[in-house]
Amino acid sequence: MKKQTGRVTLPSEQNFLQETKELMARWGADALRDSDGTKLDDEIKQLDAKIYTTYFVARSHNEFAEKHPEEVQQLYLMSQYNTATSTTLDITFLTGYFEEQIEADYVHDPKKWWEVIDRTTGAVVDQEKWTVDQENNVLTVHDATPWHEYTVSFLAYMKWDPTQMYNHITNDWGDKPHEIPFDVRQPHSNQFMKQYLQQWLQENPDTDVVRFTTFFYHFTLVFNNLGKEKFVDWFGYGASVSVAALEAFEKEKGYRLRPEDIVDQGYYNSTFRVPSKAYLDYMDFIQQFVAKEVKELVDIVRESGKESMMFLGDNWIGTEPYGKYFKETGLDAVVGSVGDGTTLRIISDIPHVKYTEGRFLPYFFPDTFYEGNDPVIEANQNWLTARRALMRKPLDRIGYGGYLSLAYKFPAFVDYVEKVTDEFREIYSNIKDVKPYTGLRVAILNSWGKLRSWQTHIVAHGKWYKQIYSYQGVLEALSGSAVEVEFISFDDVIQNGVPEGIDVIINAGDMGTAFSGGERWQEEALVAKITEWVFHGGGFIGIGEPTAYHHEGRFFQLANVLGVDKELGFSLSTNKYYTATTQNHFIAEDIDTYDFGESMKNVYATREDTEIIENSDGDVHLASAPFGKGRSVYIAGLPYSHSNTRLLMRAMYYAANKEKEYKIWHASNIHCEVHAYPEAGKYAIVNNSNEPQETEVYDGNGVKRNVSLAPSAIIWEEWQDER
Repeated sequence: MKKQTGRVTLPSEQNFLQETKELMARWGADALRDSDGTKLDDEIKQLDAKIYTTYFVARSHNEFAEKHPEEVQQLYLMSQYNTATSTTLDITFLTGYFEEQIEADYVHDPKKWWEVIDRTTGAVVDQEKWTVDQENNVLTVHDATPWHEYTVSFLAYMKWDPTQMYNHITNDWGDKPHEIPFDVRQPHSNQFMKQYLQQWLQENPDTDVVRFTTFFYHFTLVFNNLGKEKFVDWFGYGASVSVAALEAFEKEKGYRLRPEDIVDQGYYNSTFRVPSKAYLDYMDFIQQFVAKEVKELVDIVRESGKESMMFLGDNWIGTEPYGKYFKETGLDAVVGSVGDGTTLRIISDIPHVKYTEGRFLPYFFPDTFYEGNDPVIEANQNWLTARRALMRKPLDRIGYGGYLSLAYKFPAFVDYVEKVTDEFREIYSNIKDVKPYTGLRVAILNSWGKLRSWQTHIVAHGKWYKQIYSYQGVLEALSGSAVEVEFISFDDVIQNGVPEGIDVIINAGDMGTAFSGGERWQEEALVAKITEWVFHGGGFIGIGEPTAYHHEGRFFQLANVLGVDKELGFSLSTNKYYTATTQNHFIAEDIDTYDFGESMKNVYATREDTEIIENSDGDVHLASAPFGKGRSVYIAGLPYSHSNTRLLMRAMYYAANKEKEYKIWHASNIHCEVHAYPEAGKYAIVNNSNEPQETEVYDGNGVKRNVSLAPSAIIWEEWQDER
């Protein structure tokens, strides 16, 4: 059979022509790209491939930025907490920041744009009671209250683009110039970005795809005084702030933002925070502006006969792909980094573009490709987790990034990627534009809803944290499962009720976070509507501290639905008699050992009909409960694993009262899955492990058979509906 080719993008670099041609042939690549720090030779650009060229809109133009220092990008920052020991307090507000990146803004009057807060009381300090020594970057609070803590919220200029700074340090670029980001809301910058793009397009006739990396505002990434990451929020709008933006916001929205609306007590409106109305208004304001400006750039590119691609990262703030303005950008494509199944679905589910592309790991950087290390290990792990999600919603293209010359030095890695690219094309050719079988419709309920589709519990685009892995496993499990997933917000439920056709709602997170809901659960309409929905037959799954907000004698505000609550120490005098464990429960049938991750302590059953499935050390970790015609399930935590994916699937079917439908398109072995495409008359049996597996397979007609699978194998089968 002739080898399939295409749908793969290869990074290349100068003086690497013959090796590039070799890897193009082996990996079947039909597109070539540069990376941050590399360029393509003219000879490489003449190869039979689409040419992607990285394009920076608001950085990499120091000759312009240096002429307009007043238009350098800004952000609001907060000083460290400072304790007053007398009535005079000196605050060196840049302490802890990297002064090669950050410079205080004295162009605009600090008295108008800065804010000093007594953090002990929360009161804003009168402007007449503080002064600033600009030469030494010291703010002095006069008439301070001894033993109170104070902070300064100040405007700063960001002199070094954070991504280039990270790459500069990681790859030891030495004296390479620091790239200065400028703000396209400013008049000179706005004019420059459009004129320069037109000039650049004329000077780069060999470019087929302009790969915008990305547009205007970087996610919030601030470094400390050691040049290491201090604060990283992949969703943060902090670097979109400027005096011009604040003035335009006030004019459009009718009220003025405080510095505190941005610095948010030093949390900077992290995506884990329940968003305030002011912050949501500001996000909406930035998204409208960015969509309008992106559309103008896309039109310029289209007029030149080229395509526009957005990198989902770096300067992506305001281009929310699931936001209400994204369609207006007119972009042709989106490319993003794939770390697992969840991040793949972030990209592959994006609407309103012609195609999507995933950049797989590892990057071809020296922190992975060095003597003695085996990059195949990371590549294999990355592919197997992402492949589950591909089977549900495939990307249109895949690729890699970094220095191709580094990867070329590792023959085993080159061999492995050849297998990956071949398998990707096989999957794509079988299932593109074919709706997979889904047994359930599941809604993830949190503060963000659709805007953060597949993006809950992410820190710094996928870093592992002790506090979140027990929740990240929920979306990772769902990303490759045979269920249809939607994302709804608390406001959606309050305004419109639970969407028609939803079988199960999942609320997962720690108390007080945007994902559990915090103070939103004191809203009567939210509690009442979900309670009514479950009572009439809906399924509700709570994970961790769901619906948690201490109010009127309850901690879990849906404790009546869940059949469990959490002891806070206030009701220790009340005996809790319901401790008997239910035997042979449907949810537990495939589970040998439980892994609740960080788990939860002090959760107890509130009533006799709560079915306690796992109860150890006096704490309930897994339980179900009837509620009217509906059901609920409580899980203490769900790190990603094949076993926990199976547990979640069983929990969802049980909550939905659909146990009888569970074995439609089903594999008995937890390391295997069946993905069915009835419209195409096909199904795939997948081994998600690196070990050979035996499994019973149930097809859509209820027929069972035994199947043997080689390590990480996929077996494609034809199918006809005979029911």
